[in-house]
Amino acid sequence: MGPAFLFGPTPGHASVMAKHAKKRVRAGGMTMLYRAGAMLSALALSGAGCTFASAQAQDFYAGRTISISTHTGPGGGYDTLIRLFSRYFGKHVPGVPTIVVVNQPGAGGLTAFNHAGKAAPQDGTFLTLVGQGLMVHEPTGQPGMQLSLAAFHWLGNFSQAPNVTAVWSSSKARTLEDAQRMDVVLGSTGAGSPDAQIPTVYNALIGTRFKVVFGYEGGGALNLAMERGEIDGRGTNTWGSYKATLPKAVAEGKLIPLIQIGLKKDRDLPDTPLFLDTVKGAADREAVARFLSLTTAISRPLAAPPGVPDERVALLRKAFDDTMRDPAFLNDALRLSIDIDPMTGAETQDAVNQILATPKDVIARTQAALEGKPK
Repeated sequence: MGPAFLFGPTPGHASVMAKHAKKRVRAGGMTMLYRAGAMLSALALSGAGCTFASAQAQDFYAGRTISISTHTGPGGGYDTLIRLFSRYFGKHVPGVPTIVVVNQPGAGGLTAFNHAGKAAPQDGTFLTLVGQGLMVHEPTGQPGMQLSLAAFHWLGNFSQAPNVTAVWSSSKARTLEDAQRMDVVLGSTGAGSPDAQIPTVYNALIGTRFKVVFGYEGGGALNLAMERGEIDGRGTNTWGSYKATLPKAVAEGKLIPLIQIGLKKDRDLPDTPLFLDTVKGAADREAVARFLSLTTAISRPLAAPPGVPDERVALLRKAFDDTMRDPAFLNDALRLSIDIDPMTGAETQDAVNQILATPKDVIARTQAALEGKPK
């Protein structure tokens, strides 16, 4: 057979191929060699098209602004994290766009999520830090989500840290056992938030007596409410976030951890009970705990809306990964006590898919626990 060329034939090679082709053209169609030449030319054109699309994607962000929403108000852990990220992310995106942060608190993360999916630009200029509680909200059939988690493009996850239920030093509760024998009032941002969901599950499965109060705008408001004595503590938060937003209180021992949920304990809290350990040996409850622990591991996921073109998603994922390796970003995160234990976009997408594929019997038991019903 005649010569083959990886990037398509040159003019000189074309004449050689034409001679071979003329010898082998038969009535009724092309020979295998002629077909191969046509296929190689098509592949060359396709490659050029892909290169052109990639160049367009890289040029797209020049002179533009990317807005990143967070579902909490100013001053909380999510807000502190995303504002730090915004200072570094833009320089890793081709075209070096300006990055702005938008606070969209409400309904435990539903307001920001639905806005990103339905109302926000779908061209890659709007991203959202998705509320962790929505990883439980959708699989268990809770109301309010206008589209599926599966519709979004997941760019990465900042942290796999466990969530910690903690109380202020003025609370009478000092241990998990205390919370199992006395009422403990916890604040929450809303029904779709883990700081409402997780304490309810604890009540159902391990007999705690948490009373959840809704309506706080975000972490900053919840911290202030603890300090004022309006509530005993917060439903859930990462320990790193507590350290970032209440460094003095943590250092002085004014924040008391009662229980944590995740796939592993926080390295700072080896003596605080892990939810999975409290239900070991009880198969039905352990299945629920494992499902919820997986959802907790995706504690700070960043997503692009459904309509963003694939080539821009690829650029944004790479920019996220590059930011997670940026020494200046990591140094600032360490200085602010912000926990960075990232997952890539592909890893985050896979984890979301696993969560959405949870067996129906486990979901049914989780739904019962979220309604406060032991099962």
